[in-house]
Amino acid sequence: MKTILVTGPTGYIGGRLIPRLLARGYAVRCLARHPERLEGRPWAGSVEIVRGDVCKNEGLKEALAGTSAAYYLVHSMSDVPGFEALEAAAAANFAAAAAAAGCGRIIYLGGLGSDKVALSHHLASRHKVGEILRSTGVPVTEFRAAIIVGSGSVSFEMIRYMVERLPVIPTCRCLETRSQPLAVRDALSYLLNCLDKPDTAGRVIEIGGSTAHRYRDLLRIYADIRGLKRFFIDLHRWNLGFCSSMVGLITPVPKVFALPLMESLRCEVTCDNSEALRLFPEIKPLDYATAVKYALVRLSENAVETSWTAAYTPSYARPYTFEDREGMISHAHVLDIDAPPGAVYRVFSGVGGERGWFYGQWLWYLKALQDRLVGGIGMRRGRRHPDTVHQGEALDSWRVERVIEDRLLLLRAEMRLPGKGWLQFEAVPRRGGSTLRLTAYFEPHGLFGSLYWYSLYPVHAWMFRGQALEIRARAERNQA
Repeated sequence: MKTILVTGPTGYIGGRLIPRLLARGYAVRCLARHPERLEGRPWAGSVEIVRGDVCKNEGLKEALAGTSAAYYLVHSMSDVPGFEALEAAAAANFAAAAAAAGCGRIIYLGGLGSDKVALSHHLASRHKVGEILRSTGVPVTEFRAAIIVGSGSVSFEMIRYMVERLPVIPTCRCLETRSQPLAVRDALSYLLNCLDKPDTAGRVIEIGGSTAHRYRDLLRIYADIRGLKRFFIDLHRWNLGFCSSMVGLITPVPKVFALPLMESLRCEVTCDNSEALRLFPEIKPLDYATAVKYALVRLSENAVETSWTAAYTPSYARPYTFEDREGMISHAHVLDIDAPPGAVYRVFSGVGGERGWFYGQWLWYLKALQDRLVGGIGMRRGRRHPDTVHQGEALDSWRVERVIEDRLLLLRAEMRLPGKGWLQFEAVPRRGGSTLRLTAYFEPHGLFGSLYWYSLYPVHAWMFRGQALEIRARAERNQA
């Protein structure tokens, strides 16, 4: 059985690629900086997980040992200083380790764009990564794609929210360039099928959908599919900084993601040749409109496999481990409930998203607005699925830090706070029912952090008490 390594398993493409590799009978190994974020995935028990980091050159030897092929799906989408150097160093580490381990092939998903013209910083960096991966002699299959269209993809979410929320859509010159969007199902088919095609090794293959459009037409086509009447107004003098700020306010995509995406809109990203169709005659790429329809169906069925939010953690909310230690403030509400723990868990594990936060929702919205005004993420990331939750994924302005089925849900705050915050829901069995323990934890930073907590204590006490009572009411009503 061939062993395949997948980097970026918490990412949008990696999280979808893994179950499809398993379905084809491959032994799959994952390289993850935070393996705990993979717990709860339906396929987590069927793969080998190695803790490592391509940027720090950690875990690569173990991860690449004995592999027939390795997928390199590591990208830096954030507009942060020095990202090109970081991407180059990561690619060099991976290429050297793959050569040393005797890896059969590297499969890389990069970005479209002609090398004959000036590319955006991010597209140029994608191409540079491909060159570095080829530098050590390991055969590389480099796919180059434009925007990926699928439920939960960052590009699709930007389009969706812009059209859904704005009756009048401002446009600028960069929306006049052309793109060749690719359905996520077709992207996955190319990545999978190349394993059975030795002649794809050592090639740069441009992949795209069956239609190409101006970016403004992508918005218009989406509006037509949804039956929405939208008007476009040309504001040619808008700069990218202003446009990306607007996108960050209107959509769940933060400015740190929106700016490089908007910058890349200046570049024509269409396929220059039909080599992909010749090498993969079995794949008939979808047109953009059909790809959008498939994505909308997935959303309506609550069948979103992966989302861009799972791999994004704000720079001010770097991952940290929950610790109950001196200096930690906690506030708990405990209620007995005439329902088993599983019934209580099913209620509180559905918090957030369309259901809201059960009590005092206007205060949650007010907090989200305040967070957005100070550069935070607010609550617009939503949740991947209304009923099921996986460890490591985003949930509104929180990150799911721990899940114990039918027992516990621990959320870590990713909003801007003068400290670190957690919210824990726990259902403990008792005779004739269960006990709900809802606990808010806060580790203040300095005097301001303490003042923040105690000044809002009456509000928090009222909100969390009401939330606990509502969870009890819903659990008992559902049980009845």
